[in-house]
Order: sequence, then structure tokens, then C-alpha cells
Amino acid sequence: MTESPHSLVVVGAGAAGLMTAIAAGRAGLRGVIALDGARTLGAKILVAGGGRCNVTHHAVHERDYAGATPAAIRRVLSRFTVAQTIEFFAQLGVELKREETGKLFPVSDNARTVLQALLKAAADAGVEIRHPDRVHAVDTCADGGFRIRSDAGTLQARRVVLATGGRSLPKSGSDGAGLDMAISLGHTLTERVVPSLVPLLLQEGHWLRELSGLALPAELRVTDPAGKRLARFEGSLLCTHFGLSGPVALDISRHWTLQHAVEPEARLEASLVPDLDLSTADRWILDATGRSLLSRLRERLPERMARAVLQASAITPETTPQQLPKERRRDLVRNLVALDLPVTGDRGFTYAETTAGGVPLTEVRLETLESRLRPGLHLVGEMLDVDGRIGGFNFQWAWASGDVAGRSAAEALLES
Repeated sequence: MTESPHSLVVVGAGAAGLMTAIAAGRAGLRGVIALDGARTLGAKILVAGGGRCNVTHHAVHERDYAGATPAAIRRVLSRFTVAQTIEFFAQLGVELKREETGKLFPVSDNARTVLQALLKAAADAGVEIRHPDRVHAVDTCADGGFRIRSDAGTLQARRVVLATGGRSLPKSGSDGAGLDMAISLGHTLTERVVPSLVPLLLQEGHWLRELSGLALPAELRVTDPAGKRLARFEGSLLCTHFGLSGPVALDISRHWTLQHAVEPEARLEASLVPDLDLSTADRWILDATGRSLLSRLRERLPERMARAVLQASAITPETTPQQLPKERRRDLVRNLVALDLPVTGDRGFTYAETTAGGVPLTEVRLETLESRLRPGLHLVGEMLDVDGRIGGFNFQWAWASGDVAGRSAAEALLES
């Protein structure tokens, strides 16, 4: 059974989809429907930030993102700023607090506070949410509208917004089906669509895997075979039984994966003492005259890490710098500030927080996020080739892109 035409159907009721529907409804559009097929509505919102939901970051810039060009990302972000995000949630009764990292969380420290506020805002804006109702296909109609086929039947709409997410956390509903819909409607995807913000796997038997549960500040760098630095991040590194996790590993993951795909000889290396380089680390070790190297390393490293670095360098803990042959000291320095990390892969989309790659921003109009290839179709959030680093940046992209698309779709429909 096909229902009578609706004004706007939003496919996906996650962060970007809910924001789109709310913006359209608040702009005065009636007949807005959001469809979502996940078993748990807003699953990604509920698990974000360890269940607290990192709503945004206090300072968001285009350089916090990868994928599309910085200029294109900036144009969308500027349409709905962090200040507007804070005000938007304040109006919904969700006060945000800033933590030392710059991340903004609800004062309740409960992600459900954010989801419930969004659902109430959608209801107040006249949005109808149908859940669970999985969409299987979106087709164009002869009259220029769209036909949406879902578990519950077939709908027609004058405009459609694809907000299904990428391929990360497929149990949440973002299993890539929306990207297939975009392709069926004439869009392309970037050459590679890969997990982003995902833990990395280290070679079996690597000594860092024996330090599971240990965390420390570190710098990770992707370099080309000649040693040129291609990407770097600094933050907390967590050693695990399978390899590397923690914010800095998640941030570097998409850069490593994409670079390694085109240049297999690319390297990932770590500095366990980020404020030192090869020469300053060498002097720092030599300056510990008469002291054991374990004692020296414990000044900057947790004891487990200090002992592990020495063992990996074939040095006994009691050895003093003056007892150390030059070649052995060089090995120690490299293990401290230029440690080669034999990454064998990542934990995949099941454990990824977001997706790198998607529909190129060149295929949408930046002022409306309407498709340049299929008029009446808009794309938002993780569907697009934009992914941010850890810290609330991907949510800010969801709020901004959703607001832009929702208001633009409503204006176009109301004008016509």
C-alpha cells in the first residue's frame, strides 16, 4: 500500500537525521517523517562518550576534520556553530559542561538526556518518527518526487534526506545501506570507505601487547618510506591485548589505513616521550650519570612501560648510561621516541566510531546539502566524506549538516 505523498522523508533518525527533521519542522514544514530501522533508536547517541554523549567541542575548526577539502567543510560548519549548538540544547533543557579536554557533555553525564531532548524537540516540531521501520530502497518518481520502500510499505515524498550514517557500528543501524541507496540514485563514493576512530591491531607477539591496560601520553606519526611526516596526533595511548587503542590511536587510524592502502611501505611510529626528539632523548639519557636506566626512564614512563622498553632494547634495568654501548643506546632512544609499530590492520567497522570516506562533498550544494545529481535529495552526517577526530567533532558535523539540510529542504518545499 502506498501512502499519499508526504512533504519530506528523512531516512535515518540518528543525530543528523533527528536534527534534519527538527530543523525542517521548526521552519514551518508539515508532513515530515523520519524512518529508522535500528532496534534501538539513537543507539550511537546512547553509546557515545562512554554513555555520556560528547555533544560537541568548545572550539571546532575545519582542521579537526579529514576527507573533503577544509574550505568545503568550513562552509557547512559556519552555518551552525558551536555557540548555536549550545543554545539549541539549552532551549531543550540540556545544559552542557566543558571538561579540561574541551569536550562538552550534558551536566547529567547521561546520553539518554540528549536523546530524549531530541525526540521531544522532534515531536514538538510536528515530526512523525516511525521506528523500527527499515528502508530498503529509495527510487525517483516520474513526477519528480521519491518513492521510499520500507518494512511498513511504500511512501511517497517530495523531498528525501539520506541520514543513515556510514558503515561504523553496524548494530546501531549504520551498516552501509544508505550509501548503497545514494549510489542507486546516481551518486558515487570515494575510492575507499574505511573505519575511522578505530583501534589498531599489532603484530602477534609484539611487546606492547603484553602491557594490556597500561595508558600513557604519546605521539603517533604516519610517515612515508623516506621518513616524511604525513600525519601526527598526540594524546593518551592505551595498550591492549590486541594492539593499540585510546584517543591518539583512534585519531591516527584513518590516516594510517588510507596511507597504507596506497603506500604499503608507509610506517606508523610512536614517541613515548612526546616532548623529546632523537637528539634531546639521547642527551637526557646520558645526563643520568651514575644512575640506573630504569630509574631514569621511570621519571617519564610508568614502571611497566619503562621495564618493557629496556627489555625490548636488550638492556638490563640496572645498567647505567655510561655502561651502555653507543649502538645499544641508539636502540633505546629509537624505542623511546621513534618506535616502529608493526600494524597489521584495525578492528573493523564493528568497533569504529565513524566512517572515513563516503559521498564526496563536490556532489552536493554546500549551502543546502542538496544533491547536484538528483534534485530534491539531500545527504547529511556520516553519509558524506567528512570525519572528525575524537572530541565531539563528528556530532558537531551531524548538528550542522542536519540543520543546513533540514532548513533548506523546508524552505524549498514551502516556496513551491
